[in-house]
Amino acid sequence: QVRLAESGGGLVQPGGSLRLSCAASGFTFSMYAMRWYRQAPGKERELVAGISSAGGIANYADSVKGRFTISRDNAKNTVYLQMNSLKSEDTAVYYCNARGTAVFWGQGTQVTVSS
Repeated sequence: QVRLAESGGGLVQPGGSLRLSCAASGFTFSMYAMRWYRQAPGKERELVAGISSAGGIANYADSVKGRFTISRDNAKNTVYLQMNSLKSEDTAVYYCNARGTAVFWGQGTQVTVSS
């Protein structure tokens, strides 16, 4: 059974940091590119960051470049999103996505940036 389990969300003040994790199971993680998306209230889901299957290539939305870092550990079947210098506009539900011969989604984790 395929599962993507996000964790690490929460409430943080502007300027703070959070590290999201997404633990994968039920498929060959090392053969899938991984992405983080987010969806804020009343807005469409948007791509935040992506990383290639081996981890050598990463890309980011312009809005998070220089603040967020995506990484993966194929030995642990886990992808991470390190988020620094958080802003109120980063508030959203963050979703993990696996993309390969199939596409899988996690349930999401809430990130709230507020003072």
